[in-house]
Amino acid sequence: MSTHANRERLLLADLLESAGPDAPTLCEGWTARDLAAHVVVRERRADAAGGLLIKPLAGRLERVQREFAAKPYDELVRLIRTGPPRMSPFALKQIDEASNTVEFYVHAEDVRRAQPDWTPRELDPVFSDALWSRLEKMARVLGRKSPVGLVLRRPNGQTAVAHRGTPVVTATGGPGELVLFVYGRQSAADVELDGDKDAVARVLEASLGL
Repeated sequence: MSTHANRERLLLADLLESAGPDAPTLCEGWTARDLAAHVVVRERRADAAGGLLIKPLAGRLERVQREFAAKPYDELVRLIRTGPPRMSPFALKQIDEASNTVEFYVHAEDVRRAQPDWTPRELDPVFSDALWSRLEKMARVLGRKSPVGLVLRRPNGQTAVAHRGTPVVTATGGPGELVLFVYGRQSAADVELDGDKDAVARVLEASLGL
């Protein structure tokens, strides 16, 4: 049975394949090739992927990622599509679902929304709820760098506090859009912002996300 993570994995691979290696992405300074290398290293090189969270290891991560980016692009896309090796923790369905559902959703949108002809993607209610569930758990971590109070609100009224403080800005939108917003893709997320004009401007310029 397909999981959310697996569906987003296949969509991401398809989008990368269609876009081509030199296509831009929402990840500043990264082409589709760079993004593909990042995804592969994260899943297949645990010795280097630690640099995503541990600053002293960042240099090693950059070197390994450059090495993978130099590989044939179609090989990178194939490695993403086929998934991690059997011995990888990501090969376990529960870990894959917990760790990659949002990761692959965000990166798929990084590819889609960097293209001039992109169109909104309608998410099914079950997937939207899955994204919201993860967003509720991660909101405080993702919003910790907000310079003002930040509240995330679904159209149905459910809310999550991403950062406590004053003044307060409330971002309202579907779970997928709110995920993109607090993952640092503010300019590409379709959300309504309510709050003091200066506070809204500061949130839009903030370095949100991990």
